[in-house]
Amino acid sequence: MHRWTLALLTAGLLATTATGCAGTTTTPGAPAGGTPRAAGSPAETLRLAEQLLIKECMEKEGHKYWVEPPSPDDVAIRFPYVVDDPAWAKAHGYGTDLRREREAEVRRNANQRYFRSMPADTRATLVNDLNGARPQGLSARLPNGVRVTHSDQGCQATAERELYGNLQAWFRATRVTDSLAGLRVGLVTNDKRYKAAVKPWARCMRERTYPYADPARTRAAATLPETPWPHAKEVRLASAEAACAVSSGLSTVAKSLDSEYRDRLRRSHPRETADLTRLKREALPRARAIVARGD
Repeated sequence: MHRWTLALLTAGLLATTATGCAGTTTTPGAPAGGTPRAAGSPAETLRLAEQLLIKECMEKEGHKYWVEPPSPDDVAIRFPYVVDDPAWAKAHGYGTDLRREREAEVRRNANQRYFRSMPADTRATLVNDLNGARPQGLSARLPNGVRVTHSDQGCQATAERELYGNLQAWFRATRVTDSLAGLRVGLVTNDKRYKAAVKPWARCMRERTYPYADPARTRAAATLPETPWPHAKEVRLASAEAACAVSSGLSTVAKSLDSEYRDRLRRSHPRETADLTRLKREALPRARAIVARGD
């Protein structure tokens, strides 16, 4: 999941590497205040249990750690093809207001303040204790051929090992299935059915005085300029995109294709898909017990 975070750690301290691309690294960052305890869905319970285990491990290493709340979805996660929720578009445009809020939260959260308060050598120790000193021990080959690695040491790995049991299987299953999301978006947007559905959407946009050929260009126009758009201007463009997505049928086509390619990609990687489902199912009773006992 994409997260808006401040670049507080240097590349030399990151504990995850990949041959050809970067992997995933946990960085301290949670809002100041009390420790979140609400856990409703299985996914929320697993996430909270993992955070509690990380907190417990970090405190054993002599550090402070505050449980991370779930991060809000980036607009690219919420709307990978086209903004198609008029109410959301009216409130947030392309989500730059939410992005700014998240960046402000990161700047003032307890973990980041704690990290910034430490001298450089202590920061390095903190990162190593969280992520492991070297990106060695865990490895997975992604569908695009890239090999990603991560340390099997550190509190992140310790928490995942305790929660999911087979750490290597968990690492491989999560990295491979996570990478399928990007592949799926590319397959959908290159599908001739999607391209055909974009044409009436573009006509609808032109009728509203927006001459953009596809949704990617509308989003780029509002979110990429060096000078940010006024919120009202961003909202007007996103609202037009959403209205046209619904009226032209592009939203329906995109969702149908997304479901089709999701199923196809899962079938093409049955081992990782099955492992992910099994590991989560087996971890859930442990997670509920961890959440129930709290700190």
